[in-house]
Amino acid sequence: MSEKNLIRKEMKESLAILTKPYYEHYSYKIADTLYKDEDWLKADVIGITISKEPEVDTYQIIRKAWEAGKEVVVPKCNPKEKTLSFRKITEFSQLESVFYGLLEPIIDQTMEVKPEDIELLFVPGLAYTKEGFRLGFGGGYYDRYLTNYDGKTLSLAFHFQVIQQFPIEKHDIPVSKIITNDEVINIK
Repeated sequence: MSEKNLIRKEMKESLAILTKPYYEHYSYKIADTLYKDEDWLKADVIGITISKEPEVDTYQIIRKAWEAGKEVVVPKCNPKEKTLSFRKITEFSQLESVFYGLLEPIIDQTMEVKPEDIELLFVPGLAYTKEGFRLGFGGGYYDRYLTNYDGKTLSLAFHFQVIQQFPIEKHDIPVSKIITNDEVINIK
C-alpha cells in the first residue's frame, strides 16, 4: 500500500470513530469561524460540496449562504473524464444521489456556473498539511478542476485532519486557507 493510501485509510478510520456529539460540535465551531472570515463575507458565489458524514457538515453552511443572499454552486462529477462542473442550487430538493451515495445537482433543474464566476471554492479532502496541500479521496477531480480555477480556495477540516506531511506531487495545488475547529491556517 502506498504512503498516500495508508494515510487515507488511517484518516478514514479516525473519522469513523468521531462520535456524533463531537462531529456536531466541531462542525459548528468550524462554521462559526467561517462566518466571520473575510473571504466568506466578500464572496457572493460559493462553490461547496454536499457533505457526507463524517466530512465537516456543509448543510448548515449552505443554509447560511442562502440566508446571506449568496449563490451556492455544487459539484457535478463526470466520471468518464473524471472532471467536475459546478451547478447553482437554490434548494436541497435539486439534488439526487448519483455516485458513491454522493448528492449532486439534477442537471435539468440547475444551471452550470463557470469557474471564473465562483469567488470562493471549498475544496474537500481527507488530510491536509499546514502548507495547504491536501490529500483527496483519490479520484483527482479537484486536482483537475483547480488547474483552471484562479479564485480563493478554502478547506474545512477537523483538527486531527491536519498532519505533518504526506507525499506531494508536482500537480498538487495548495488551498489558500484551512479552517479547523481549533484554528485558521492562512497559506497565501
